[in-house]
Amino acid sequence: MSQLQYNEIREKKIIIHDDEPCEVVESHVARTQQRKPQNQVKLRSLISGKVFPATYHVADSADEADIVKRDTTFLYHNKPARNASHSDAGGGEYWFCDPEDKSKRFKLDEALIGNAAKFLKQNENVTTLVWDNDDEEVVIKVSLPIKMEFKVKEAPPAVRGDTSKGGNKIITLENGTTLNAPMFVSEGDVIRVNTETGDYVERV
Repeated sequence: MSQLQYNEIREKKIIIHDDEPCEVVESHVARTQQRKPQNQVKLRSLISGKVFPATYHVADSADEADIVKRDTTFLYHNKPARNASHSDAGGGEYWFCDPEDKSKRFKLDEALIGNAAKFLKQNENVTTLVWDNDDEEVVIKVSLPIKMEFKVKEAPPAVRGDTSKGGNKIITLENGTTLNAPMFVSEGDVIRVNTETGDYVERV
């Protein structure tokens, strides 16, 4: 486990704060004339998803979390029962497995998956970040390839005269996700999407 000095605690690093792995969302080293510099950061707990501020002074350091990246296959999304109360149901469960051994299955909550849920494809591989916490392994994050290809399931026809203006329309992808795309995209096309921004990139 490596130690990070106060000014090495930067965006995208995963550190241990109050015994939990936290991703650094923002960092800003402030130098004032009277005081020693300090690093004001925003952390997101990878266990609870909560975002909170923290300050690291010159004498402070943080342990970088022991994180292992693994290839994982997304199996399916189990939607919550209709009669379950909203607070209990959440967004249902997302089931994954080891690509080498389909019997090694595990489920993750929508809260943990966050925006990645929109671009999960059945039987496609994603990367899971696993935190090695004293002999217990905890999956803390699912990350997708930055660009992924999807087939367009539904696209309203372009109205004649619209295509030249370069307007956008809402299309539906094969996994049910909707997004804005140019007028010329039609049903059956395969398009590339940026999974970080959720934006249309190009037609393949």
